[in-house]
Amino acid sequence: MTLALSRPAMASAAQGRAHLDWLESEAVYILREVAAECANPALLFSGGKDSIVLLRLAEKAFRPGRFPFPLLHIDTGHNFSEVIASRDALAAKLGERLVVRSVEDSMRRGTVKIRGIDASRNAAQSVTLLEAIAELGFDAAIGGARRDEEKARAKERIFSFRDEFGQWNPRNQRPELWELYNARVAPGEHVRVFPISNWTELDVWQYIAREALELPALYYAHRRAVVRRNGLLVPVTALTPPRGGHVESLSVRFRTVGDITCTCPVESIADTPEAIIKETLVSRITERGSTRMDDQTSEASMERRKKEGYF
Repeated sequence: MTLALSRPAMASAAQGRAHLDWLESEAVYILREVAAECANPALLFSGGKDSIVLLRLAEKAFRPGRFPFPLLHIDTGHNFSEVIASRDALAAKLGERLVVRSVEDSMRRGTVKIRGIDASRNAAQSVTLLEAIAELGFDAAIGGARRDEEKARAKERIFSFRDEFGQWNPRNQRPELWELYNARVAPGEHVRVFPISNWTELDVWQYIAREALELPALYYAHRRAVVRRNGLLVPVTALTPPRGGHVESLSVRFRTVGDITCTCPVESIADTPEAIIKETLVSRITERGSTRMDDQTSEASMERRKKEGYF
């Protein structure tokens, strides 16, 4: 038997669909603008939830044809195996070219120096990314960053200009009146493009649910050994040993994924997109603020990293 929805419930559901349709339409328009205006773009794809959403949007923008850009992943070498497996499987399923450049290659070249084997390589990705852009001649890098993630990212334009040194100046950005985007760059310069900049974490999960997108299992509730440290749940791994802390086995999920050495889960029993949507509706902490050890910094510090080429 099918239960009839009340009028308010039907109106709310319709409003939610209309909101996602608008966000999807905007993102598809932006992706097509990149293809039209840029000579050699690339889409940054890590296998995480936001980049998986970007791939679905690219399908909506360009299928049945091939994507007019390759997929590019800057691999720290400290990624969760489930995320790398998802990255490779989805790229193969779509039949799109995946280009991988590694922070470890930059370390061997001497352009990146890390304090120790278990130190975070998250910030070092900016060096490898700029090297890949120079090597492959990309004039646009499409990413899944969103303005709601943290304050420095909220200052980005949709088409965010980078100079010949790969640096970003938040005080020297191009106007984007009436959704008119300027992708003009000189040799050596490029733009970062953020099609889902106006999305929230809630929007992303609602879209994942609507499109039935497959994600790495660690985004959903599972039991994992963790240690409580500085208000965060640090996963116990070979790279993040307990170091004398009390090890607990908790039901957790990851709100965002990245370098193992700086990415933490949150306590949760949400094992479906719908359950995660309910949790997200009542959350008062940003996803990066509650899960990234290296993001426990000031806005000025994050802005400095972005000026140097960080995502």
